[in-house]
Amino acid sequence: MAERYDLIIIGSGPGGYVCAIKAAQLGLKTAIVEKRSTLGGTCLNIGCIPSKALLHASEMFSHASHGLTTLGVEVGKPKLKLDKMMEHKDATVKSNVDGVAFLMKKNKVDVLSGTGRVLGEGKVAVTDDKGDTVEHETQNIVIATGSDVAGIPGVDLTFDEKIIVSSTGALELTKVPKHMVVVGGGVIGLELGSVWARLGAKVTVIEFLDKILGGMDADVSKQFQRLLGKQGMTFKLETKVTDVKTAGKGAEVTFEPVKGGDAETISADVVLVATGRKPFIEGLGLEKAGVVLDERGRVNIDDHYHTSIPGIYALGDVVKGPMLAHKAEDEGVAVAEIIAGQAGHVNYDVIPGVVYTQPEVAAVGKTEEELKAAGIDYKVGKFPFSANGRARAMLQTDGFVKVLADKKTDRVLGVHILGFGAGELIHEAAVLMEFGGSAEDLGRTCHAHPTMSETVKEAALAAWNKPIHM
Repeated sequence: MAERYDLIIIGSGPGGYVCAIKAAQLGLKTAIVEKRSTLGGTCLNIGCIPSKALLHASEMFSHASHGLTTLGVEVGKPKLKLDKMMEHKDATVKSNVDGVAFLMKKNKVDVLSGTGRVLGEGKVAVTDDKGDTVEHETQNIVIATGSDVAGIPGVDLTFDEKIIVSSTGALELTKVPKHMVVVGGGVIGLELGSVWARLGAKVTVIEFLDKILGGMDADVSKQFQRLLGKQGMTFKLETKVTDVKTAGKGAEVTFEPVKGGDAETISADVVLVATGRKPFIEGLGLEKAGVVLDERGRVNIDDHYHTSIPGIYALGDVVKGPMLAHKAEDEGVAVAEIIAGQAGHVNYDVIPGVVYTQPEVAAVGKTEEELKAAGIDYKVGKFPFSANGRARAMLQTDGFVKVLADKKTDRVLGVHILGFGAGELIHEAAVLMEFGGSAEDLGRTCHAHPTMSETVKEAALAAWNKPIHM
């Protein structure tokens, strides 16, 4: 007879495994179900972690190629060993997934290997790779199955992960393509496109909207596109892909202007389809169990992560909100606390987002466009990295920091950063906003000199009163 649990979590990605750890810390007998042979879900195995390994390695290659001479460091032309770079990526993944496995053991979380299926209130079936099924009883169930790649609306598409690839295939290429076409100018497309551009590929990005990074601040998007263009990437905006098919050893991509016009076809060695992701709910038995989905195919939840069935919760990419690993992690903690009788909560107004290109893009809170749409009076403070002493010393003067504050109260409503290390710089803004801080609060906080962080202080000063170094 299978053991009875307080909580069974289906899916061991960031949301699932964090939920498991927190639940165990709170004294709940917990199990986690995972169909992969390794824990960590998409993020650790084929997403955030391997992509960051390649982003860093490709940036080092690019820096060695172009960025050292001005510093007085002369080296010969660097030679790319792609197989070695991929070994670094694989080793990074292994150390991270092994780390999660260790945390499960440390916290006495049972790992149930196989595909999980919800049978109804308090019952989960787990089918292993041999086809054997065990039913488990539990007080609570958490659905944390994440998301899967989406295709192109209206286009019949087959991913072979060699020529027509998703993000998964783009992390496994065995040679640098001469020409890569990226369908989708969002985070995934730009990150992986920039990896292969740095390694020598010609990269063309096709985007349906009139700007890249659709939800990002318009100022940031415009300047970011210009900087990527300087790096050799080309963009076709307001453009709709109507067909993608293999042709010989490559592929052909057909597209046309969104507003109407003649269709064009271009050839590529590799086509990366990065049009977003969709909730993964296949084979979970949700409908049969009575779990209600929303109009976008996500698991419908209330403000406390309850589904339509008592004792069944959902979190992460499978529910509403941004598809971000750290959002899922915070939800994992909140759900575990709620199940344990505590007041779990996530502040969705303060969830940072980062694009790990070079330069990086980072944002937290509202954009100017969102504030205008909401009719909120606001002030803008901007400060360029070119006016920062540390940035000049490091030859990292591209980009700026923008602080948006309420015109009446001075409360910071949004911060947007384009520049070197933006993903690290954004967090003092997140902490400030979590505690309802003002631009003055940040502007009056002493920052070490010389640091890149001073740009954030100066932008806050610009929103509150006046910057010092401009």
